[in-house]
Amino acid sequence: MSNDEIVARAGQSALENDRVGGCSQAVLGALQEHLGLGGADSFKAATVLSAGVARRGETCGALIGALMAFGIAEGRDMMADTAAYARAMSYAQSIVDGFMSDVQSRCSLRQPLDTTLCRDIQRQLYQRSFDLTREDERQAFLDAGGHDDNKCPLICAVAAEAAARAILALRRAD
Repeated sequence: MSNDEIVARAGQSALENDRVGGCSQAVLGALQEHLGLGGADSFKAATVLSAGVARRGETCGALIGALMAFGIAEGRDMMADTAAYARAMSYAQSIVDGFMSDVQSRCSLRQPLDTTLCRDIQRQLYQRSFDLTREDERQAFLDAGGHDDNKCPLICAVAAEAAARAILALRRAD
């Protein structure tokens, strides 16, 4: 299977996973499945990172799942390994930049995406943000199409694809 096929499959799995909810796990789980990395503990750790960290609208949970997967694949094993840290941080920045660019284009956003905050991405996708810590707001999110394929699940696909491309590029280079 080609790298492009792996990237596409990881993205599709992340999209399908997010239909159930839990963007961080949707992305991390897809990358674990298609790239053979991580395990049950890392997947479990991602539980509380969805919807901008514990549903608080902070950094996009899909992006966090993607960065967790990248860290599992390419992160440092020891604090003293500053070279591995620097390398991982450099690639992480390219994942974030690619994510933002691809969200902008694939979601046909009206305004430039200059943030990775969940609440700001929501404003662009739904014309408002939601306080997902509240039950009535979670229902409003769902009523607005929160898990429609062209909304948050697409964000998950974009995040998974960005991380998969970076991981596969580094594997090829090694």
